[in-house]
Amino acid sequence: MSRYRFVLYRPIQLLPVLVGISIITFVLVRSIPGDPARVLLGPRTTESALARVREQFGLNEPLWIQYFYFVKNLFKGELGKSILYKVDVLKLIVTRIEPTLVLVIGSVILALLIATPMAAIAARRRGSWPDHLIRIISTAGLGFPAFWLAIMLILLFSVQLGWFPVTGYGRTFWAKVHHMTLPCLTAGLALAAVLTRNLRASILSELQSDQATAARARGLPENVVFWRHVVPNSLVPTVNLLAVNIGWLISGSVVIETVFAIPGMGQLLVRGIFTRDYMVVQGVAMVFACATVLVNFLADILTVTIDPRVKL
Repeated sequence: MSRYRFVLYRPIQLLPVLVGISIITFVLVRSIPGDPARVLLGPRTTESALARVREQFGLNEPLWIQYFYFVKNLFKGELGKSILYKVDVLKLIVTRIEPTLVLVIGSVILALLIATPMAAIAARRRGSWPDHLIRIISTAGLGFPAFWLAIMLILLFSVQLGWFPVTGYGRTFWAKVHHMTLPCLTAGLALAAVLTRNLRASILSELQSDQATAARARGLPENVVFWRHVVPNSLVPTVNLLAVNIGWLISGSVVIETVFAIPGMGQLLVRGIFTRDYMVVQGVAMVFACATVLVNFLADILTVTIDPRVKL
């Protein structure tokens, strides 16, 4: 398949994935025990008030009709109206999307800045003590849960040293950088552990490849062979792995935003679940799903751009 046909047809191929996600999300949200109307109005409300809220938000309709209106709203670019906040879910998400984007992008940048030199050092000095040390650190990083790492960083850098705030997001640019350093570091360290192991293995494989051997035979210095031929080819599997982990990072923002009290989409999703705000949960889940699909699509394009030998 040519690149142009891939770019045109790939989004169409991904549509069934989004439809499946919408069905699963809708069913799971409706499976949450509890009545949204009763959660909103409280335990002392009257049956007539409950009936009015259910009718207002279509909660008294059969499930298949509720799903029909949900999909109809999606085609119109709408995500419904929040039961709790009484505003359009899309507008609510727009106000919360910046902290989540900063968290994801900042974590990826930190992870790449940590993983790339560590993998390069480990691969070029295979079997030495730096290689063993980096492998131990990356293995340990894989075993630390994100919430545990977040708490440890808070105890060290916020409570003991007082360098960073414990919670919040900040209003000015530098205040946001100050507040988001520890959350980005939490997710970035976990992601760096995965990338380091994968990139190290990929570099070791490329160092033994025919292309690298031919480059050495032409008399190129080892540094030139490494950075011009080995590293670019090693990035192909890492790009795919990074795309998969960005999807994990987007969904994992729920935990990190909750621990650091960041007013992002993850925190909005958690609040939506606890208050049975169906529209908010469905809306945030669909945005997360679309973002994950988009990232994987862009990763496929980047893969064939880096290495034209890859078949689509």
